[in-house]
Amino acid sequence: MGDTAATAEPGFEGAAQDQEARLRDLGFEVMPEWRPQGHLRRLAVTVRHFSGLLFGGLAWQWAATSGGGPRRALLWAAALPGRWFVDRDLRALPFPVQLRRRLERLGPTYIKLGQILSLREDLLPRPVTDELKHLLNNLPVVPLDAIRRIIEKDLGRPAGELFRSIDPVPMGSASIGQIHPAVTLDGRRVLLKVVKPGIRQTLERDARLLRMLGAVAQVLLPRYQPRQIVDEFCTYTLREVDLRLEADNAEIFAGHFADTPEVVFPGIHRAWCGRSVLCMEFLDGLSPDSKEALELPEEDRRRLTDLGAMAIIRMLYQDGFFHADLHPGNLVILPGPKVGFIDLGMVGRLDEDLRRSLMYYYFALVMGDGENAARHLTAIAIPGPGADPAAFRRDAADIANRWKLAANFKDFSLGQLILQSLARGAEHRMYFPVELVLMVKALVTFEGVGNVLLPGFNVAEVSRKHIRGLFLEQFSPLRLLSEGMRGVPEMVDAMIKMPLLITDGLRVLERLTRQPREPAWASLGPALSAIAFLAAGSAALWFRSPWPVWTGLLLSAFILALRRR
Repeated sequence: MGDTAATAEPGFEGAAQDQEARLRDLGFEVMPEWRPQGHLRRLAVTVRHFSGLLFGGLAWQWAATSGGGPRRALLWAAALPGRWFVDRDLRALPFPVQLRRRLERLGPTYIKLGQILSLREDLLPRPVTDELKHLLNNLPVVPLDAIRRIIEKDLGRPAGELFRSIDPVPMGSASIGQIHPAVTLDGRRVLLKVVKPGIRQTLERDARLLRMLGAVAQVLLPRYQPRQIVDEFCTYTLREVDLRLEADNAEIFAGHFADTPEVVFPGIHRAWCGRSVLCMEFLDGLSPDSKEALELPEEDRRRLTDLGAMAIIRMLYQDGFFHADLHPGNLVILPGPKVGFIDLGMVGRLDEDLRRSLMYYYFALVMGDGENAARHLTAIAIPGPGADPAAFRRDAADIANRWKLAANFKDFSLGQLILQSLARGAEHRMYFPVELVLMVKALVTFEGVGNVLLPGFNVAEVSRKHIRGLFLEQFSPLRLLSEGMRGVPEMVDAMIKMPLLITDGLRVLERLTRQPREPAWASLGPALSAIAFLAAGSAALWFRSPWPVWTGLLLSAFILALRRR
């Protein structure tokens, strides 16, 4: 790809038009110039699309219902007002397709929402999540001139003083940002990730509208937990538009794997980073699904799958800090062989209790212990109204035991097992934290890439070694001592305060001993009476006496017990 000078020169506007023409010639759709849109207008557009989705779904259901009868007539009447909302080219499409098409029309925020919804097989019907996986991945690109202006505004210096050149053709364009190869003044090859113009404002505005719509949908469709989904989406997505956080993530990952040079994360060039610009090392390697990767020696491919398993298991169950947007495009095979992880804007965090519970669950799965796997998964779940934990535990155990008989990606993958278990949880009103769903995405990616490199590989066998070692490490004497040391500050504080507490306690005891003592038998009367009433009330209850009798006796026992000095 040819490079173009990054500095602004006379006639740069004409160069910008040439850039747009070149991008279109290469097959890119060019993003129109962003203009702010008011809340009311955006709300009207959003409501129109979601109303159209509702009536479009009714129209499709009416068309799919055969014969006559009152049900078809009722559907026709309900769908009739939707003729003002539903486009003709959408009416005949199934509901999941209508949902995908409308999310695409609503723009980047809703495309991102749809991509996250495609993971929630524990909450949404399978046809919906399958269709949402087809959402657009390559979105319209922004010409280099607009990218240059963002770089200069964010870093406070002309682009020509920072970079020798920036490639005008982006390597990728997602809903939030796009990536350009560049060369620094000292000749280093880097990648520039830049937030697209207007995206931050659009996301913040749409997040407010989505939270309102989520609150309304929670009343209408509580089973699908729309408020929870919207809150999770807004939390994760708004973090992605601050690229300083992605730089932090990359450095945290690098620190966690400092002792494992075969697992690589891009280095961050902080001097050229800001809120909207991320400058990182260019990891030049192979995509896992490329022809060159498949032609690697079998020994290298086995080593790569083992490295991938180790890295993902360590992220999830040791560090509790993992790549939450893992797919083949975010993995790089480097010479060595080594495994590189890129695009680190979306990460998941597991607190210690959840991390340990998930580790026990995964350990039980790969060791073939379906009963304990189901027990740990049930403990992680959050029961909703009308939940049936016992029935869910039985179903989860059955699914795990079936997987044990066919533990390879072709027949029944580990990710499919967990997704089936989560989907069954929704049927029993058992809900799960979003971190569990993101964990499944990482495991599914690992399985898929492993199966491409080594067709038919056994994910349990590859995982077992690493999870067993991690499990044993959790209970090593050194780790137990280390965890026990966490309570040392509190113990020291208690030891410092102990003499004062003993002194105060002795003073209280001395005051009590100086008070006139009652005869020992003085306190026995109320106690014996309370015991007698309690026994009589219990006997009356046992022999099914009228309720006023045993209630009065038990109440009398309670009052006498309170009066005892």
